[in-house]
Amino acid sequence: MAGSSQGLRRNHMQNGKRLTPIDDASAWTAADLATDPSWVHRLDDAEIAELDGALESALKNGVADAPFSRGEFPLPNLGPKLDAIMQDVEGGRGVSLIKGVPVEQYERPALRALYWGLSTYLGEAISQNSRGEMIASVTDRGNDHDDMNVRGYKTRAALAPHVDSCDMTSLLCITTAPSGGDSLITSSMSVYNTMLAEFPEYLDTVHHGFHHDLRGEGITGRIDEITTHAFPIFSYHDGVLSCAFNSRIMRSAREKVGPPLTAKESRAIDLILELAQRPSLQHRMRLEPGDVQIVNNFSILHARDAYDDDPQGKGGRELLRMWYRFHRPRAIVPGYGDRYNTGDRGGVSMGDGAQYNF
Repeated sequence: MAGSSQGLRRNHMQNGKRLTPIDDASAWTAADLATDPSWVHRLDDAEIAELDGALESALKNGVADAPFSRGEFPLPNLGPKLDAIMQDVEGGRGVSLIKGVPVEQYERPALRALYWGLSTYLGEAISQNSRGEMIASVTDRGNDHDDMNVRGYKTRAALAPHVDSCDMTSLLCITTAPSGGDSLITSSMSVYNTMLAEFPEYLDTVHHGFHHDLRGEGITGRIDEITTHAFPIFSYHDGVLSCAFNSRIMRSAREKVGPPLTAKESRAIDLILELAQRPSLQHRMRLEPGDVQIVNNFSILHARDAYDDDPQGKGGRELLRMWYRFHRPRAIVPGYGDRYNTGDRGGVSMGDGAQYNF
């Protein structure tokens, strides 16, 4: 365990590129996204018809109740467009928004099948909680976000900028909240550039490893299990910079097993949060029913406003979420993808140690 953590630090500390700003498409600003709509794809009538036909084929062939392959969900015209979108997500801007999935037309089982079929063109789905769910509902279940063992996707609380513990995340919006719940995204590469320019004294700290709290969803099921690896917030490998940042689980890991964060470590975490929320860097969007947001967790920090659901209890904000491995793996330091102690780019193992309402 110690050797693996040291290897992560050594591999990255030897890379001389860390003092060089990122100057590719992944280092965007809020103004870049606002003025360039090329990262948004609105489905046209023909593409919606193709999705519907692929769903009908999947349902007819009886594969909708279990994971099925891309070949069982044929998208001859939309498929190549999705591949181009994924090339930009994986190696370019890091984010895409697909609009226009007619969610209102489908009952929930059919909608989940459609989402799964679409996702076979995006990446390889992995488990995202200890129930083994490949498709999870992002909605409030009455959990208290102040409890360090609660996961934020099952609350209505504001979520600070963070990455999910996987290569990539997608969200399919089904219903919105009456107020709040806006999605916010920031290029972690631009955060790095800003830190390099304005706060270089924290570079050593953000290239230092932090363990992550698994909150009862690790392989042991213990509520105090943390990752075997300590993950640098920023890490270089083969000339590619990647980010692993979740302030909540970085802090709770130290609270549970120690040692306490140093003053400089705590300030570095706060600084990442502050930079990620700068209006010049953070792009705000309100996901609408039928929107599919796709983010690269190595280059994008995502967040959410707090929200209020219908006080009459007639429905609330709900999105479906999937976690993925990239079809084309990113160059990362060995061990940097082992976020749940389940191996390289592994998902969450099944168990009963979680202490939140699903």
